[in-house]
Amino acid sequence: MPFSFADTSSRSLPIFLVEENEAAAFVETRSPSEKNWLTAAAFTGALKQVCILPGPDGNPIGAVVGYGTPLTRKRGRFHLADAAAILPEADWHIEGQLPAREADEAALAWLWASYRFDRYKAGRGPRARLKAPAGTDSGRLLAIAEAEALTRDLINTPASDMGPEELEAAAQSLAGQFGAKLQVVRGDDLLDEGYPLIHAVGRASTRPPRLLDLEWGKAGPQLTLVGKGVCFDTGGLDLKPAASMGLMKKDMGGAATVIGLARMIMSIGLKLRLRVLIPAVENAVSGNAFRPQDILTSRKGLTIEVNNTDAEGRLVLADALARADEEKPDMIVSMATLTGAARVAVGPDLVPFYCDDDGLAAALAGAGARVADPVWRMPFWDPYEANLEPGIADLDNAPSGGMAGSITAALFLRRFVTNTPRYAHFDIYGWQPQPAPGRPKGGVGQGARALLEALPRMLGS
Repeated sequence: MPFSFADTSSRSLPIFLVEENEAAAFVETRSPSEKNWLTAAAFTGALKQVCILPGPDGNPIGAVVGYGTPLTRKRGRFHLADAAAILPEADWHIEGQLPAREADEAALAWLWASYRFDRYKAGRGPRARLKAPAGTDSGRLLAIAEAEALTRDLINTPASDMGPEELEAAAQSLAGQFGAKLQVVRGDDLLDEGYPLIHAVGRASTRPPRLLDLEWGKAGPQLTLVGKGVCFDTGGLDLKPAASMGLMKKDMGGAATVIGLARMIMSIGLKLRLRVLIPAVENAVSGNAFRPQDILTSRKGLTIEVNNTDAEGRLVLADALARADEEKPDMIVSMATLTGAARVAVGPDLVPFYCDDDGLAAALAGAGARVADPVWRMPFWDPYEANLEPGIADLDNAPSGGMAGSITAALFLRRFVTNTPRYAHFDIYGWQPQPAPGRPKGGVGQGARALLEALPRMLGS
């Protein structure tokens, strides 16, 4: 989906962002006709309030948008998207100077107001255009918006049209666009190449499993992104109930998010060596599906007792993380729609992440706050390590007890990263359950912008 800002040289109409505590004074500064109009409209500066100012001929000459208070703005994000959806077709600009952080958020809000997933149903977004606010990097913001749209489109596409093959095609398209190299290991070749867990999880599907391996960049620190690409998750033989299976097209949200992040990195041209590993599978049911109580041997040599076939994401990630770790990059990041426990802990809007490096964690938390992409550090809590050890194998993929599920899943993944000092894991949701400004109900990227913002500090790139 193409995004754009209005031409900086075009004639544009002003948008006045007015806080509640300044509304009365602002009204008093306007011309008599505008003052009467704003008074009649009961303009108070409340968040989301929009009042279009008419000229003598009835055509708009500007708009006044309620900017609420710092507290009400803090309760959400991307508020200007609501105004973008209301204002008539024209070129607009924000009057005055916003702080840098707010200007970036306002610009992204406007761009994302036009996002529509229209593959199956035609739709038309807002037609009002915004000039990039003063002080913003319009090229970077457009790259971010387009990458986020890619992530959303991939997640929103149903599994009938987004299986392992289609996810491979999306990665191939991205590689071709930016001159990256994509290598793919498919089907039974996974066994020959040393990816037994990816093969075990995906072998029951008529759509062969595969490992996607994208590389870009020739200089700088090395970053490896690993994204869970379970294109649909039935739960396997531990079959999910219908209510739990309904959103499983989004179980490749980790893959979609790292693809979007990779697009941001390549579009902006960060000075680093990038590798993206995506185990792309469908967790299906057939006569050759892997079973509860099976013991599988991973690429790293660790044995795993399968106590729930619905805990398959950590299995496919384990082989991909082991491969990433063999190269000893400067940093590994995994992203996955991994556990319901994460949603119980922090809800759908906040992304928990795990890492052992305090400096890295601080950089991520600060970056998330700056770019309105909230993340929250959770602990790799070592005392829970014993819960992962079933007795007859090295690891248990689904420890009993029902507690600390997100933490134990993260600890499981950490077992496969032993050579790379800096590792972070994001347990994302990848879905917007209710419409919000700039984020319609459906697939959504989480954590990618926080990572993009933090990477220069984390890697010195």
